[in-house]
Amino acid sequence: MPLRLIFMGTPDFAVPPLVELVGRGYDVAAVYARAPKPAGRGMELQPSPVERAARQFGLPVLTHNTLRTGDTQAEFAAHGADAAVVVAYGLILPKSVLDAVPLGCFNIHASLLPRWRGAAPINRAIMAGDTESGVTVMRMDEGLDTGAMATAERVTIGPDMTAGELHDTLAPLGADLMLRALGALERGALVLTPQPQDGVTYAAKIDKNETRIDWSQPAEAVHDHIRGLSPFPGAWCEIPADAGQPVRVKVLRTTRADGSGPPGTVLDDRLTIACGSGAIRMAALQRAGRQPMRTADFLRGVSVAAGAVLG
Repeated sequence: MPLRLIFMGTPDFAVPPLVELVGRGYDVAAVYARAPKPAGRGMELQPSPVERAARQFGLPVLTHNTLRTGDTQAEFAAHGADAAVVVAYGLILPKSVLDAVPLGCFNIHASLLPRWRGAAPINRAIMAGDTESGVTVMRMDEGLDTGAMATAERVTIGPDMTAGELHDTLAPLGADLMLRALGALERGALVLTPQPQDGVTYAAKIDKNETRIDWSQPAEAVHDHIRGLSPFPGAWCEIPADAGQPVRVKVLRTTRADGSGPPGTVLDDRLTIACGSGAIRMAALQRAGRQPMRTADFLRGVSVAAGAVLG
């Protein structure tokens, strides 16, 4: 008999594992996801990507705001699951929940633990200029991403890779690693390894106050900051146009470029921008309410003179 599982996840990153578990015939007793949130122009409640996928499979979906009440914990235990698979769920699992499944709760985490424990490992890895990342499957304990590791796999972070691109690389990899871990668990052959004590870093949630581009930083740091926040939430700046108010844009992609000058200064007609040292060139950006576009297309509608200083 296949393992009976509870699946817990919310965003796009958690959809591939759910799809794989259903496709491989695992008995998914219930899916836990965060509650729908208002979105769009009408601010209507929108179910999460995991909830939408689960309902397509006809799976029961539970969207509690907490798992700390006696009722929710009793409900969790009543599913009679062997184990739980947790992927970017968004709620803390109390000890009573962790202990309610006999084989444990297994988490897919988008980093090479113990580096980048916490909420935003993909963004933080790129913002820090890391050259590699990966996925770790661990058996959860009460700590923040401190559980013993079942398996992990590395990937290279290219010099221009964005957070979105790394996300899309790691999501299917995480699904594959979880299937391997569950297969070993079923055979009684899963080996768990404690995380190293050295090399622990924390990936704090991205704060909106850190999304504005700081042109006084070296070009490499500016480049990493922009790609680490692309496409969401997006690093932004204000571009002074020849006429009218400054245009606020999210910068989605940059390349490193030759040039120097006062930080934030436009150096040419291709939006090459001077940084604290060196320069970057904007390759793609997005105005509020508009679709992403190449810099060349943006400049057809907005005139930006060399010598202008970005805010």
